Amino acid sequence: MKYISTRGQAPALSFEEAMLSGLARDGGLYVPDSVPQMSAADIRALHGQSYEEVAFRVMRPFIGDGFTDEVFADLIAKAYAGFGHGARAPLVQLAPGHFLLELFHGPTLAFKDFAMQLIGQLFEEALTRRGERVTIVGATSGDTGSAAIEAFRGLDAVDVFILYPHGRVSEVQRRQMTTPVESNVHAIAMDGHFDDCQARLKDMFNDFEFRDGVRLAGVNSINWARVLAQVVYYFSSAVSLGAPDRRVSFTVPTGNFGDIFAGYIAKRMGLPIDRLVVATNQNDILHRCLSSGGYVTDTVTPSISPSMDIQVSSNFERALFDAYGRDGNAVGQLMAELKAGGFTVSQGALQALREHFDSGRASEDETLATIRAAQAGMGELLCPHSAVGVHVAEAQRDPAVPMITLATAHPAKFPDAVEKASGIRPPLPQRMADLYERPERVTRAPNDLAALKTLIQERIPS
Repeated sequence: MKYISTRGQAPALSFEEAMLSGLARDGGLYVPDSVPQMSAADIRALHGQSYEEVAFRVMRPFIGDGFTDEVFADLIAKAYAGFGHGARAPLVQLAPGHFLLELFHGPTLAFKDFAMQLIGQLFEEALTRRGERVTIVGATSGDTGSAAIEAFRGLDAVDVFILYPHGRVSEVQRRQMTTPVESNVHAIAMDGHFDDCQARLKDMFNDFEFRDGVRLAGVNSINWARVLAQVVYYFSSAVSLGAPDRRVSFTVPTGNFGDIFAGYIAKRMGLPIDRLVVATNQNDILHRCLSSGGYVTDTVTPSISPSMDIQVSSNFERALFDAYGRDGNAVGQLMAELKAGGFTVSQGALQALREHFDSGRASEDETLATIRAAQAGMGELLCPHSAVGVHVAEAQRDPAVPMITLATAHPAKFPDAVEKASGIRPPLPQRMADLYERPERVTRAPNDLAALKTLIQERIPS
């Protein structure tokens, strides 16, 4: 199994090399050169298996020979041992034919834990074997940063720097990043919005002298291993509802397109997915693009679902790569146009995207109303991101096909919005009850590449 760049100008790498590299050196994102297939019998054999066993069977064909079966199975077991639910990703029924996939039982109460906890284990194993040390820099709209810090804090071979937009994450999200005491983790409150953080991260990867000098690695969803780990819960949930002998659909609240792209990979592998519905908040560039073909950036408007306040959805590049027949030059041209403000998807590529993806949006009022209605009528307290998904799913689902909406975060991560809608202020789990009392450690930084590079270089061990 080899991994190639969406822009076609970087060398093909093994899984381990692609994981440790993050972004390709031509600025593209790594994708597998082919997608392994699972037969109906293979999928049927997942019935009754633990989440860890499903994860092993789904991911193993993508890993290659970098990790033995025994080592890989052990790393999976370690990754999910700290989750607060035995099923890891349990399904809850909201209504006839509509199910909620709870992805918030990990250590930081968000779906990012499924990928980040595993990546932490994979990085530690690979770096220890190689005798190497890396500097991880990540950009976050809230949840990726806390999940990365939780996964890598205290590891000897890794320094972690997380850029988050100052004043644009929830207090719980911020405190999860700023309260760890380990010296190898650094929370950076950067001026600007998430797209600015993500842009500076990509600038660092494209500065090869800096990249090589600090041995830069990335754990944003630009890292293929992040996407791969998220493919698993599409299989585990669909099988619970009767796959492969029953089709299922998924609605995914998404800003950076990584979580729903994982569903696309599951479909490509053979999982009988009927529809993949992109659910956006008021920052609805993905919905606008899939509706009209125009991907034109606009002002990011702060919302009650801040993890989706994004205009440059990095993983959409992976979907475009397939939609354009895996033409790296075409994708490179689109990304160059994006820097100037946007691009138009060709009619053929747009048709290819629509074969797999539908979309919808939820306003702030609709999101609050959905939180209120779900609590009153379904007994389920939703975070605002999950509520965006439920609103769009209810509007678009086919009663003949089960719909699974991904619940991407615990409501306690966004207590103000949840309380405003429902009158209930969701408490943090007992293990986090003192989060608001823990001292914070954070560095404020400007939206300036040179300043950020200097900060990182000064903090890492010489």
